[in-house]
Amino acid sequence: MGEITQIEQYVIDRVRERRKELGMTQQELAVALNVSNGFIGSVESSKFDDKYNLSHLNDLARILRCAPRDFLPTAPLD
Repeated sequence: MGEITQIEQYVIDRVRERRKELGMTQQELAVALNVSNGFIGSVESSKFDDKYNLSHLNDLARILRCAPRDFLPTAPLD
C-alpha cells in the first residue's frame, strides 16, 4: 500500500467536511459521483490509499455545490 500525501489528505478532509455540511451520506455521494458504493468510504478511511483524482474534484464540486478550489489549501503545504 502507498501512503497518502499531506495534500491528498487535505483534499479528502475538505470533501468529507463539505459532504457532511450538506447532510450527504457516503453512499449518496458515491451514487452521484458514479463510483462504487465503497469507494467514498475507502477514500475517507486511513486504512486504504484510495484518493480522488482531478476529474473527481471537478465532479465533486458540481455535486457539492462549490468550486474545485474549495478542496485545496490557499498556500502550499509543508
